[in-house]
Amino acid sequence: MADITAAKPFYSVLILALVCSALVAAAAVGLRPRQEANMAFDQKKNILYAAGLYDKQKSVEDMFSAITPKLVDLKTGEYVPETTLTPDDYNQISASMEPDGSTALTSKEDIARIRRIENISVVYLVHKNGALSQIILPVRGKGLWSTMFAYVAVNADLNTISGVSFYQHGETPGLGGEIENKKWQQGWVGKHIYNPKGTEEIRVIKGQANSADNDSIYQIDGISGATLTSKGVSDLLQFWFGNNGFKPYFARLEKEKTNG
Repeated sequence: MADITAAKPFYSVLILALVCSALVAAAAVGLRPRQEANMAFDQKKNILYAAGLYDKQKSVEDMFSAITPKLVDLKTGEYVPETTLTPDDYNQISASMEPDGSTALTSKEDIARIRRIENISVVYLVHKNGALSQIILPVRGKGLWSTMFAYVAVNADLNTISGVSFYQHGETPGLGGEIENKKWQQGWVGKHIYNPKGTEEIRVIKGQANSADNDSIYQIDGISGATLTSKGVSDLLQFWFGNNGFKPYFARLEKEKTNG
């Protein structure tokens, strides 16, 4: 009898723990749709901001209706038919972790330090007066402490950056975290990705770009005290606009323009 009495506190704690666990699990399940909706809302907002289309006075859903998501095979640059897979159904980050949905990168290739590259990427097209005006591209790469995620908008010339939005990272606040600074992001507008030979030249430099220097068209101002974060941004740009990223896609679009 004494043993049963002594065990009562243990059973009480166990029952309380089980009840709390059930409540937490139920709350997590119940809140998941709202969390997913909030994530989708933030994603659209950042895409719009990168493209220079965000207006806080307007509905995000209404503004996003001007953008067309498409799936692209990164190896061939061709659009993926949406008969079996659509942009809404595709989780790009999950695909990058799956052997069947991604490709392992060699140490020489993996300058962005992402380890694997998904075989298919979502791209976001903006048309104006019936013609392609911008493409918004998802990019990511390692900084000092974290993987940095961003959208980069490129004009229809497939070379001029029209905007950027870094939306997720774990860099040091006030230092590397300045990649979120809208003023710094504004400095990307008008920069060129490729030189006349088609080589990726865009990069973040130390200090500020000098407009008197011909190379300044490829240079983004550095972030004070954040050398490794700045290098990470340069590396992710070099990667995603290179042959393992969106370059085959750009090459196909350029060929289509040339052929009329």
